Amino acid sequence: MARPPSTTADALTGWRSMAQRPWWPWLKRSAVALFLTLVAWLILRHARLVDWHAVLHALRNLPVSVLAMGGALALASHLTYGTFDWVGRQCSRHRLGLFATLGIAMTSYPFILNLGSLIGGVGVRYRLYSRRGVDPGTIGQVVAISIVTNWLGYLVLMAVLPWLWQPPPVAGWSVTSGQWRTGGMLLGCLPLAYVWLCALRAGRAFTWRGHSLPWPRWPVALWQVAASACNWMFMGAALWTVLQGQVAYPAALATVMLGAVAGLVLRVPAGLGVLEAVGVALLTAPPLDSAEVLAALLAYRALYYFAPLLPATLALGAAELHWRQRAA
Repeated sequence: MARPPSTTADALTGWRSMAQRPWWPWLKRSAVALFLTLVAWLILRHARLVDWHAVLHALRNLPVSVLAMGGALALASHLTYGTFDWVGRQCSRHRLGLFATLGIAMTSYPFILNLGSLIGGVGVRYRLYSRRGVDPGTIGQVVAISIVTNWLGYLVLMAVLPWLWQPPPVAGWSVTSGQWRTGGMLLGCLPLAYVWLCALRAGRAFTWRGHSLPWPRWPVALWQVAASACNWMFMGAALWTVLQGQVAYPAALATVMLGAVAGLVLRVPAGLGVLEAVGVALLTAPPLDSAEVLAALLAYRALYYFAPLLPATLALGAAELHWRQRAA
């Protein structure tokens, strides 16, 4: 028996057919409302976990000049992180301008720091990019390249750090200088291999299981390594500043870097409590006692994590309001 002629709606499949359903606009609005509610709830829940009295007490005991310098270094780090998406823009060839790309990255970064990669790196970033017409595949490429860029500089610094600083024994565990330096050199080989692969592929995309990931050329790869290393060094400099230079800079940098990995492994939002525990273990030594170290770490958290979250939330809310008014 011959099939009856199909209508246009019947001919559409997958997402295209769903978009034609009468309930689709309501589903989209509900998903947006749920996402924004989840973000607001996570922010409020996270804020309740913070010992604000300790943070305010630490800030009161720090000179204004120290806070200003620490805040400036934190801002420099956030700006540097924002440029990571420029590499994704260059590789994926999306059409957003440099300043728009920088704004999206800097808006999402405080959410990554405080709420994790799922909300900040995927949720907020996807929302901001998709609202400007960037397709999901391109957004995924930008996010992946940003993640790679972030850890390239980390690995380079981990190769250099063992030659400048030796970790103290912690809870009866210690590592020899030879083991520490050997591990660092092994980690440092990974960025070298990445740059070599970029030179070998000469800008050709890497395809795996049907997914294509663009690869930068080797000069861009070198820029990725340098920008990422500068970002981590700005983070270490911000902590070293609020410690008022009473510890060696490599020790402050090591605290930030090891605290980041510990928080990632333990899956604690914003590494809350993890960075403080790592810092107290590594930095408590004359002339600093544990209370002074903890106060400086709380001040650093306030400057680097919490302070940028307010303008990022306002920017996200303003963008949503603008797009809703434009759609109306």
